Amino acid sequence: MHFPVREGLLLRSRRHNRAVDGVSLHIQPGETLGLVGESGCGKSTLGRCISRLYQPTGGSVQFAGDDITHLRGKALMPYRQHIQMIFQDPMESLNARHTVGEILEEPFIIHKMGDKAFRSERVRKLLDTVGLPARSATRYPFEFSGGQRQRIGIARAIALNPQLIVCDEPVSALDVSIQSQILNLLNDLQQEFKLSYLFIAHDLAVVKHISDRVAIMYLGKIVETADAEGIYRQPRHPYTRSLISAIPVPDPHRKVQRQILSGDVPSPIDPPSGCHFHPRCPEAEAQCKTTSPELIAVSGGHDCACLLARGDA
Repeated sequence: MHFPVREGLLLRSRRHNRAVDGVSLHIQPGETLGLVGESGCGKSTLGRCISRLYQPTGGSVQFAGDDITHLRGKALMPYRQHIQMIFQDPMESLNARHTVGEILEEPFIIHKMGDKAFRSERVRKLLDTVGLPARSATRYPFEFSGGQRQRIGIARAIALNPQLIVCDEPVSALDVSIQSQILNLLNDLQQEFKLSYLFIAHDLAVVKHISDRVAIMYLGKIVETADAEGIYRQPRHPYTRSLISAIPVPDPHRKVQRQILSGDVPSPIDPPSGCHFHPRCPEAEAQCKTTSPELIAVSGGHDCACLLARGDA
């Protein structure tokens, strides 16, 4: 997904912001894939490409064997029903002028499902499913706390019985105590409705709690993927090791060696040559400045894009 950068008096597009550049990943039915990286690395953009809120510049988005990359209008409607999204800020994603009942009823109206009585009953069941009382349907989003608003956003996402939900940092704006409640709710809903999640976050501790597999993203590219246990136990990419070392440790007596990165994330408009991470990498060698690493298997189910990563013998 490349966004044109318009410059000059005539606002001509001479350069592009390469927000997502050559990413390839898959999600199995019933699986949670955690997507982790710093702010601005392209995580949310990737999620919006998958849910077709953005039209990708190139490549393809395939759902259940069907290529949905270039579908529009009525042809895309059936897939809209099966791919939903939970946004980071529920106050921004919920219509402040509509009651909760109207917000949850809207998906059924758009997809022409049932009459008024059917929709009212579905709204009541959705609120009960996410732990909110039925009287919430007559209230407005601003009357709820942040955690309650996110429950409303989750209820809207599951309204049409989707197969895949893109969770775009759904707990990052919430208090820690509320985060655990929302994560447990997502886990329960996944078991009940056989959902698949793309769970986007910048907090590896949160991702570890909910994910089956984890993909690490840096400057528009995937640099490492593995099952959740493997990526914490044996991270192969220097960037992943740095992220893991930054996870807070609750024990004040436990010594943790932090791997603090120097500098800032480069601009995706003018990314570094070779490995994009080399200007900040403490292990970089001369070849890293000129050669762009590919994402290759370094062990069973563990892929890494690093010239210095060695496969298992």
